[in-house]
This record gives sequence, C-alpha cells and structure tokens, in this order.
Amino acid sequence: MSNLQITYKKTADLIPYARNSRTHSDKQINQIASSIKEFGFRVPVLVDKDNGIIAGHGRVLAALKLNMDEIPTVDGSDMTDVQKRMYVIADNKIALNADWDDEILSLELEELESLGADMDILGFDDDELDDMIQDRKSVV
Repeated sequence: MSNLQITYKKTADLIPYARNSRTHSDKQINQIASSIKEFGFRVPVLVDKDNGIIAGHGRVLAALKLNMDEIPTVDGSDMTDVQKRMYVIADNKIALNADWDDEILSLELEELESLGADMDILGFDDDELDDMIQDRKSVV
C-alpha cells in the first residue's frame, strides 16, 4: 500500500456512479455544505481512473452547491470493478453500523452549546439536541 496522494480535480468533471444506492436529501446536502464551509473540505473524494466517484457523492453535491471549482480527490484506480462496486456500498453501510456513547455525546454537546458553538452544523435536528442535552441535565 502506498501513501495517499491528494489531487485536486474539477468538481464538474467528477462522474456519479449511476447505480449508487445511497441517496442524499437536499437537507443533508445543505448540512454537508455547512460542514465544508465551517471546517473546510477535510475528506477527499475517492475516484477511479475515469473520474468516476467511488465514495463521496454527497460531498461532491455539496461542493457543486457551494460553487467549488476544484475539490480534493484520492485515486482508487487500483481497485477492480467488483471492489469499486462493493466499496460504494460498504463505505456507507459500515458507517451506519456505528453507535453513540450517549453519555459522552451529551456531555460534549452541552459543553459545545455553552461555548456558543453553532449547533446546527452538527447535523442533529433541534429536538434531538434538546433531548440529549436535557437527558444529561436530568442525570447531573
């Protein structure tokens, strides 16, 4: 395995995988765009030799929304066609298999809120945030 090389490519040149089974709502694209505006483009898009997107469809849609001319990519051309197709699914599904440590998350959210952080950028809706912070306050 070699070191990852980041290459900036024109956003408009990146081609979505036609059979990508993961969908992105307008709300989620807006959340990704807000995250990119706040933190920068921190996770490159994985592409094949033909600029086909393997992983990062939502980030590309957000970059287009932000009118970003170029975005960071990583070359996945060493993957076979089967590996690319499997990775499109695995990259999304494996992330969904994670859980939260509710106590640590509540503590972190409460502290971020007290520091004046823009809580909307985190991707939780207001009811979720209120519930998590209230649960923590009722335990303490």
